[in-house]
Amino acid sequence: MKSDSLSIRQQSIIPIAAFGAAGDITRLGVALNQGLDAGLTVSDAKEVLVQLYAYAGFPRSLNALSELMKVVEQRRQRGIQDAQGQEPRRAIPKGDALLAAGTANQTKLVGAPVKGALFDFAPAAGEYLRTHLFGDIFERDNLDWQSREIATLGMLSALQGADSQLQSHMGMSMNVGLTAEQLNQLTHVLDEHVDATAAQRARGALTRHLAKGV
Repeated sequence: MKSDSLSIRQQSIIPIAAFGAAGDITRLGVALNQGLDAGLTVSDAKEVLVQLYAYAGFPRSLNALSELMKVVEQRRQRGIQDAQGQEPRRAIPKGDALLAAGTANQTKLVGAPVKGALFDFAPAAGEYLRTHLFGDIFERDNLDWQSREIATLGMLSALQGADSQLQSHMGMSMNVGLTAEQLNQLTHVLDEHVDATAAQRARGALTRHLAKGV
C-alpha cells in the first residue's frame, strides 16, 4: 500500500538540499548529521550535494561537499561508521547517447517533450539541461528519482526568484510518484526545519500547480 507520508529518510533530504543551496554551511552540517542518523548513506548525501551544482552553482556544491567530508570524518572519530552506499550500477552514456538519454529522462519527468521560445532563443541552454542535468545526473541510478526531486524542491525553495522552476518541479515530483499530500508535508518540513520563507515559496508553487488541474 502506497504511503501518503514522506519517510524519515526522505524528509531529511529537504533541509540538506535547502541549506546547501542557501550556502548556510553551519546549518547544513547539522542537517547532514541528522540525515545520516535518519538512514541516508554517504553516497545519498553526496549525490544530493553534487546535484546541487545544477541549481545553485559549483561554488555552493563544492562547499557543501567539503562540509559533508568534514561531518563524515568527525562522525568516524566518534566511532560512528556510516553506511557508504552505492555507486551508479550502470555506465553513464557519452556524446549523442547521453543527449538521447537526457532528452528521454526530461520528457518522462515533465510528461511531454520540452520546447518553447526560450530554447529557440538559447538552444545551448536546452542542450545543457538535457545533457548535464537530465543526462549526467539523472542517469546516475544510485539515488532514486523521487529523492532527486525532493532534493530539487528543497534547493529551489531556498532560492529567491526560482518560483517558475519550483512550480515545474512540483509537477515533475508528482510525475515520479510523489503525492500532493507528500508535497504538502514537504512544505511543513521546510517550515519546521529551514525557514518560513522557503516554506511559503514551496506552498505557493504547489498551490499553483494543483490549480492547473494536471
